[in-house]
Amino acid sequence: MNDDVLPLPAADLCSEEEVSALVRRFYARVRKDDLLGPVFGARVHDWEAHLLHLIDFWSAMLRGTRRFSGTPMPKHMAMDELSAELFERWLLLFRQTTAELGNGPMQRLADSVAARIADTFWRRFQMLRWPVLPTHPGAV
Repeated sequence: MNDDVLPLPAADLCSEEEVSALVRRFYARVRKDDLLGPVFGARVHDWEAHLLHLIDFWSAMLRGTRRFSGTPMPKHMAMDELSAELFERWLLLFRQTTAELGNGPMQRLADSVAARIADTFWRRFQMLRWPVLPTHPGAV
């Protein structure tokens, strides 16, 4: 397979066990992280339910299943402490986790989806917080 072409979500891209391993390993890492751990710890009170929901999400993204239902954007946009640093850390830990799983096609697609999610959420967060930016220094 050409490494420049992203695989499409498909049942043969990865197994449900691989999706579960990705989510569980990644969020175990997040929970221990000095930057991300407190952010998630303040909001997630039932980790098993949260992980099962995220497994459904990543199964949809990677395998094309249709189990996920939800609207993650509003919940994330309500988090005042979001920063570029947090998104960069999230992506770093995610990429470390996908690299460890040993499934190259899954890794490429998952990393691409994660980067798009981070970019979309960060841009939306910025638009909500700062809808009008000065066009030049000193402009009001």
